[in-house]
Amino acid sequence: MNGPIGDAETIEAMSPVVRMIYEMTSSSVTGILLFAVIFILSAIVYKLGFARKIKFWQNVVVYSFLFLGCIMLTFFAIFLPIVEGLIVAALILIIYRVRRMNEHKENSTA
Repeated sequence: MNGPIGDAETIEAMSPVVRMIYEMTSSSVTGILLFAVIFILSAIVYKLGFARKIKFWQNVVVYSFLFLGCIMLTFFAIFLPIVEGLIVAALILIIYRVRRMNEHKENSTA
């Protein structure tokens, strides 16, 4: 018979970052904190990789849909490595952006 949420098997099946968040906070705050982490990482990945100069109201629409999508991602993130994937994507995009800025600097000085 399965016990309530929080038994050892359920905690062991969680994604490593989610398990860390769950162990550091109370269980009522875990979902909200996980959602905040996913939304912030998704916004960073969007901004670094896909964002263009658009009008303010278009930004509001884009981030509203990003917010709604992150609600669904939060449910998947409990047992799937969504946060870890977003961290890797953000790091790759940060490295790409830094290298591109360095190349731009070198080209402009030459």
